[in-house]
Amino acid sequence: MSAVPKEIHPGAGATMRLAEHVASTRHEDLSPKTIHAFKRAFQDHLTCAIAGSAMPVSRALLDYFTETDPARTATVIGSGVKLSAQNAALVNGANTHGLDFDDGHTHGSAHPSGAVFPAVLAAAEQYGSAPREIVLAAVMGYDVMCRIAAASHPATARRGWHNTAIAGVFGAAAAVAKLLALDVAQTADALGLAGSFSGGIREYLDQGAEVKRLHPGKAARDGLLCAELAKRGITGPAKVLEGRYGFGNTHANGEMKWDRLLLGLGERHEIEYVYFKPYPCCRHYHSIIDGILTLRERHGFTAADVKHIDMGLYAVGMNGHDHKHCDNLLDAQMSAPAAAALAIVDGGVAAQRFLPESLERVEVQRLIAACDTRIDDECERIYPGRRSGVVRIDLEDGRSFETRVLDPKGEGDNPMTDDDLKRKFTVNCEAIIGTDNAGRLMEVVWGFDEQRDVRELVGLIGGTT
Repeated sequence: MSAVPKEIHPGAGATMRLAEHVASTRHEDLSPKTIHAFKRAFQDHLTCAIAGSAMPVSRALLDYFTETDPARTATVIGSGVKLSAQNAALVNGANTHGLDFDDGHTHGSAHPSGAVFPAVLAAAEQYGSAPREIVLAAVMGYDVMCRIAAASHPATARRGWHNTAIAGVFGAAAAVAKLLALDVAQTADALGLAGSFSGGIREYLDQGAEVKRLHPGKAARDGLLCAELAKRGITGPAKVLEGRYGFGNTHANGEMKWDRLLLGLGERHEIEYVYFKPYPCCRHYHSIIDGILTLRERHGFTAADVKHIDMGLYAVGMNGHDHKHCDNLLDAQMSAPAAAALAIVDGGVAAQRFLPESLERVEVQRLIAACDTRIDDECERIYPGRRSGVVRIDLEDGRSFETRVLDPKGEGDNPMTDDDLKRKFTVNCEAIIGTDNAGRLMEVVWGFDEQRDVRELVGLIGGTT
C-alpha cells in the first residue's frame, strides 16, 4: 500500500521566493513605467514628510532625539537636524503619516511611503548610496510590503492589526537589504528578523490616540535595523511568513492569500499600483467626499439646504470611522461624518479644517449629527479590490440626490496626475522649505535616476540648501 503524500503547504517557499526576488532584481530590470511610478511616489512622500514635520508628534520626537541621540548621520526632513539612521527613519516615518496624507495600497490597506522611504533615505545618506540604488531599493520595499499586506488583508485588520506597521517592517527590511547588496540568505534573514518586529494595533481608532502617527516610522526604523543585523550574521527564520508560527498564522489567522503574495513576482511592481490622497484624512471614505463634492457642484445646494446625509461603505471602511465625536485631530481625520460635513460646508477638505475651531462651527456640528453611516452590500462585495462608496443627500425641500463612486480620486480609473502631485507638493511645502528650494526639489525628484549623488537632495529636504 503506497503512502499518502503529505499535503504541500500553499505558501511553501514564499519567504525565500521574496528574498530571491529582492536580491536578484537589478535597476536594469525596471521598466520606464516603474521608474516613473517611483518618481510619483517619491514626490508624494516628500510632500507628506515635509508638511508633516510641523505636526506636534513629529516635533516631540525630534525634541527627544535631539536631546538624547549624539549621532549626526541622517537628515530629518523639514528640519535640517541630523540623527542616527534608525532614529531619523523613525522621525521621518512619523512626519510622513503626520497629516494622514500619505500614499496607500488599496489591496493591502496600508501606507507604504512612510515605512519604506525613510528607511531607504536614512541608510542611503549614511552609506553614500547612488540615486539609482535608492530607486531600486524603494521599488523592492514597496513590492515586499504591499504584497504581504495584500495577501493578509482583511484578515489582519479584522484581528486589530494596523497593516502599515506589521507589513511595513518587512518592506523596510527588504529595501535596506537591497541597498546594502545583501545576498539571498542575508535578505531572507532580514525578512525573518522583521517578523519578530512586526507589530502595531488599531486600538488608536477608539480614542484618536496619536500612536498611529508612529507606526510607519517604527516600521522604517525596525526594518532598517533588521537589514543591518542580517548583514552582521544574525539569523531569522527562513519560513517567517509560511511557517507553523509564522506571520500567516500569527497575524492573519491562517487566512493568507498566497497566490496574491507572489502574483506576477518580478513582472508586476506594486509601486505602480499605489494611490495618492487629495484629502488629509482616512482613505476609507474618500469616495464619500468625492461623491458629496460632485453632488454639490452638480445641484448647487448649500449647507443650509441639507437635512440628512446617508453614507454607504464596506465594513472595514465603516468600522472605526462612523463616529461623530472629534476630541482631537486624529479623531476628526478618522471620522467619515466630520469629513462629509466639511465637504458640504466648505466645498473641500483641507488639513486645517479638522482643527477644533473649524469643527466647532454650528453648521458643521449640525451636519455631523445629520450623518448616518452604514454598510452597503455592493461596496462590501467589491472590496478590497475597490474602495467605493455611495452617498445620498436629502434636502430640506424634499429633494434627494445620490451618487456612487467606484474609485476615489487618486487611484484606479480616477488617478491623480503628475501635475496634481506637483500642485499638492507646492501648496503644502513652499511655506516650510521656501519657494526656491521647493522648485528645485521637484526638479531633483523628476530627474532623480539621472542624479550623480544624493548631496543636493539631502540639503533640499532639510531646508538647508
